[in-house]
Amino acid sequence: LVRAFAEHARKAGKPGSVVNIASIEGHNPAPGHGHYATSKAALLMFTKAAALEFGAHGIRVNSICPGLIHRYGIEDGWREGVGRWKAAAALERLGRPDDIADAALFLASDAARWITGADLVVDGGVSARPTW
Repeated sequence: LVRAFAEHARKAGKPGSVVNIASIEGHNPAPGHGHYATSKAALLMFTKAAALEFGAHGIRVNSICPGLIHRYGIEDGWREGVGRWKAAAALERLGRPDDIADAALFLASDAARWITGADLVVDGGVSARPTW
């Protein structure tokens, strides 16, 4: 899909931007999430490789690694996990879908015209904490 987009943009002579959605588990996997974390880590490396491959054509490729995002019923269905997340997050809350949407809009905008091959971690500060 990224290759098809890049080819279309190249032929049209227009720059473009791709924003991949990975996960903070691409950096730090949770126990029992090996397959998921591996797929997200692969997406992070693909983002870097695609940025190098398509940059000469004006195509920027970046990724976002969201943390835990609020959705209907999550606090009822996973009270303990949500509590641990909030305690670990510097901003003391779950993310909201618009937190990720705003990050994607920034990366896709001209304000990010010099950003490619980058990963934007949007996790409320969870990854800022030491793991020990």
